Amino acid sequence: MKPPYEITANMLNQIASISEKIGEIKAAKLIKPPAELRKLNRIKTIQSSLEIEGNTLTVAQITDLINDKRILAPEKDILEVKNAILVYAQLDTLNVYELESLCSAHKLFMTGLIDNPGKLRKTSVGIVKGIEIAHIAPPGEMVYPLMRSLFDYLKNDQDLLLIKSCVFHYELEFIHPFVDGNGRMGRLWQTMILKEYAKLFEFLPIETLIKERQQAYYAALGKSDKSGSSTVFIEFMLEIIDKALDDVLKSQNVTLTDSERIHLFYDLIGGKEFSRQDYLRYNKDISSATASRDLKNGVNNGFLIKTGDKRLTKYRFKNKEAYKN
Repeated sequence: MKPPYEITANMLNQIASISEKIGEIKAAKLIKPPAELRKLNRIKTIQSSLEIEGNTLTVAQITDLINDKRILAPEKDILEVKNAILVYAQLDTLNVYELESLCSAHKLFMTGLIDNPGKLRKTSVGIVKGIEIAHIAPPGEMVYPLMRSLFDYLKNDQDLLLIKSCVFHYELEFIHPFVDGNGRMGRLWQTMILKEYAKLFEFLPIETLIKERQQAYYAALGKSDKSGSSTVFIEFMLEIIDKALDDVLKSQNVTLTDSERIHLFYDLIGGKEFSRQDYLRYNKDISSATASRDLKNGVNNGFLIKTGDKRLTKYRFKNKEAYKN
């Protein structure tokens, strides 16, 4: 069954703005940020999403953990971050359309933090804010069929993935399928869905903007709960996504390396054969000599296979794994 929500004029305007900015980002070759920026954005994503849940670690401390340095912090907070690092490192192994993958990600997130990580709850739960019960989740026996229905909607409904990513995020929080860890799972899975819509979302720290507007985030969830529809939450999250893309356009003035140009070209052409001229048509801001050097380095570094000679020279990528950083 399709979750309840309405497509509003506000949503359509936000979607138009998001689509326009994605086009600008692609034109500016900002689809895949440089390696160091990707690493920093991933760290900011982890720090922000966990801070929303009460984790105390800073960006600097998480960076130290990734670099195998010791830090002083509560053991639980350190374990939460280590688990999150594992999850985000394995995004490409997860199937966004499968409930089993969602449970696998939850198990990675929550191992050592709760009993039975990765298992759907079978008991009743209520979410308490202060001294008040803010939300009573559906009974335990309804969790599995509700999640199956939600994944069926995600996989088969004809609405834009942009919309479905927000709906899924809200509905997961409403169903509350796990005893704990639902907030981080909702934000993670929205990123997974957005990555299906446009690859650039993999490294976009949307969680940072959610953290900055944390009270508005919870207010949007609450208003959607009261109305029985995710409309308000969809509008809020589309606004967050639009702002995140705006920040990319304002902040990134990137000079790409030869390796980064090669990697971006793979995203465009995949396993097809191509010539130096094809490569130059995509990279119009480099010289012929630079293009030749890029391709030579790609061959030497094992990214590319070269066939033919001189004007008949052709290239193709070995496979998806060969070109990854």
